[in-house]
Amino acid sequence: MHVVTSTISVAFAHNLVAAHANAGVGYVSAPVLGRPDVAARGELNVLTGGDPAAIDKVRPILEVIGGRIWEMGDDAQTANAAKIACNMMITMAIEAMAEAVVLTEGNGLSRDRFFELILGTLFGSRSYQVYSANIAKGDYEPGFKAMLGLKDLRPAREAATAAGRALPMLDAVHGRMEETVCAGWGDRDWSAMAEFTIQQN
Repeated sequence: MHVVTSTISVAFAHNLVAAHANAGVGYVSAPVLGRPDVAARGELNVLTGGDPAAIDKVRPILEVIGGRIWEMGDDAQTANAAKIACNMMITMAIEAMAEAVVLTEGNGLSRDRFFELILGTLFGSRSYQVYSANIAKGDYEPGFKAMLGLKDLRPAREAATAAGRALPMLDAVHGRMEETVCAGWGDRDWSAMAEFTIQQN
């Protein structure tokens, strides 16, 4: 039985399923959500895709690293699509906060005060909490590196192309993350994309 927790493309997941089936080996896709501190506590969100019987076999192992196991579907690539989509949405949240800071600071409102507002009303999720704090402090020490964020946006674009769909927000954040990496910020936390946006305005 093989369990792949990496963030991989939907197309590669399809290839792995076929290769394992040909070899008579069980296969489960199990990408994870959570930063290093969450992983250290064994509280990752584990997204599983594949044969339910295979998932049940490996569940005790996944429960060691995961606070919750989310079953995405009987096809392995469902978990990979979900993971790719989640990472895409995090980058969209980072860019949304950056552009909001450009708008609000340009009209005399501090970042801290604005973030207090959005976290207490419309956007109280973990992604907004973590990355608004980075943006407020201007602290982009590596957590999840921007170069890895760019790498994870590529399979999202590939999946959209394969589906014959245009995703304009994805194209926008991919372009901004690429600019961030090319500007020499690839080793900084991917929320550095926000500072790049703010400095460009």
